[in-house]
Amino acid sequence: SPHVHSGDSIEKNMYGVLVALLPAFICSVLFFGMGALVVTLTSVIACLVFEYLIQKLLLKQQPTIFDGSALITGVLLAFNVPSNLPVWIIIIGALVAIGIGKMSFGGLGCNIFNPALVGRVFLLISFPVQMTTWPVASGLNTPYLDAQTGATPLALMKEALKTGQSVSDVMTSGAIGSYRDLFLGNMGGSLGEIAAIALLIGFVYMLFRKIITWHIPVTIFATVFVFAGILHLCNPEQFADPVFHLLTGGMMLGAIFMATDYVTSPMSNKGMVIYGIGIGVITIVIRVFGAYPEGMSFAILIMNAFTPLLNRYCKPERFA
Repeated sequence: SPHVHSGDSIEKNMYGVLVALLPAFICSVLFFGMGALVVTLTSVIACLVFEYLIQKLLLKQQPTIFDGSALITGVLLAFNVPSNLPVWIIIIGALVAIGIGKMSFGGLGCNIFNPALVGRVFLLISFPVQMTTWPVASGLNTPYLDAQTGATPLALMKEALKTGQSVSDVMTSGAIGSYRDLFLGNMGGSLGEIAAIALLIGFVYMLFRKIITWHIPVTIFATVFVFAGILHLCNPEQFADPVFHLLTGGMMLGAIFMATDYVTSPMSNKGMVIYGIGIGVITIVIRVFGAYPEGMSFAILIMNAFTPLLNRYCKPERFA
């Protein structure tokens, strides 16, 4: 250093992440049909346009929309919303993600929080009805705006426990489906979070290409498994088992593709492990004890705020 170069570049890694997202995108189209295409294309185009306009007209910079970062923000924002979300709401989410979450901090490399999650949480707070109306996965013929809707597995579990039902009652009722259904994606939810197998294929691809390391995703999975497992052992009728938590909601999508964002995650391996533990603990606390059935987005954003501290206190020893 600084004369040894790995051959990596922003474009190479960003487009590598997009390749890893392809299996999840294909599954979203297979389960949600035209809605997945409309939502994803709208989000991607809006993110690219907003980044171009902000850089060109406001910041007076050379536009960098071809480096892949805005493209990934658009895809991840789409993956975090229902497949029947109206176009105008998606455009607002893209403006918040790019304009507030990214460009207000100075653009790529300067943002504190994951831009796609900033857009997603803004939409969840601003449009709670539309953002929690989940189309039932009905295949390629699923209509865009008039799809049959239903609750997600996490919402079903949360509501059932509130009404005095037990975990075993919910799991045996057939309302949620088997773990095989959850693994393959046959459930309601955001269009990019439903197929665990597709997300894991992307994870393996990124590890093989050395786009990311194992530290953050594996630490999150292990923390969730241990924490949820302890709660389940203490009271199996009140707390769902850890496999349920790993396969539902945005767990896989968040741990693999969003918590590992280069800019907003720690740089050292030790910092990554602490960061992953924090995300896992906060996610389960929100899911089990909070008002929302899902907590992954909030957990990542909270730990994004701690990343500068982790980078400061987990630096490797100089000249070690």
